[in-house]
Amino acid sequence: MAPRRSRAKVSPSLVPFGRRFRRYREAKGWSQENVARRARDGEGVTSQYIGQVETGRTRCTREFAETMDRELEAGGELIELWEDFVKGATFPTWYEWLPVEETAAELTCYSLSLVHGLLQTPAYAEVLLYGDKGKVDERIERQSILTRQLPPPPGCTFLIDEGVLLREVGNPQIMREQFDHLVAAPQALGVAVHVVRMRGDHLGNASSFTIATMEDMVEVAYIESPARGFTLEENDEIAALRRALREVRALALPVDQSLDFIRKVQTERWT
Repeated sequence: MAPRRSRAKVSPSLVPFGRRFRRYREAKGWSQENVARRARDGEGVTSQYIGQVETGRTRCTREFAETMDRELEAGGELIELWEDFVKGATFPTWYEWLPVEETAAELTCYSLSLVHGLLQTPAYAEVLLYGDKGKVDERIERQSILTRQLPPPPGCTFLIDEGVLLREVGNPQIMREQFDHLVAAPQALGVAVHVVRMRGDHLGNASSFTIATMEDMVEVAYIESPARGFTLEENDEIAALRRALREVRALALPVDQSLDFIRKVQTERWT
């Protein structure tokens, strides 16, 4: 089940930290670009990330809070606010995935049964969403993160189980159009598309999942179930998905071979 659009992309528990952080920045007379360059021991982050932190749209790490507390001469207040408000802030419910997806630096997506929502054509999505135009429009709108100019699109890797290519959605014409989109995606969207050869003996057979790497290198994951999706961030949960991802990657074809494989299935099955 795909996530629906969040009613509120701002997390209330993150707002106090972000508001105070912004006040310290403005007191210094620094722009978001200026303070962004000082993060991660000088490696920096984007100004868009600073904006997300200030508005409560994403979390930051304690390391980020410590660096900013030092740079902004906050006297430990930002660290205290992080402990009080940010540390315990989670993404516990399924509909909160979209703000994570929108602010991720990198997305690694494994699809076990259906084409990932970010790569679905409108016709393919319409079948899956039972013709609900509003939901279809929302799903297609999500795909704008792949073509936006600012902030830059996330780096995306799509791992597609071979079974996805064999499972009819709608009719052969919809499948042909969807296959054309998959073949064009690497060049048109700058994403990597890999076909994972179908086997029954790897951890990826449990569920589709997506791992988002945020700009501060924190990882958040999303998995699906028939009832709803779940957003995960605990270390042991992420580690389990990483193990599954390693097994999936081991079965994945290179991009050029994957595109040839998609074309072959399209010709043999959907014409």
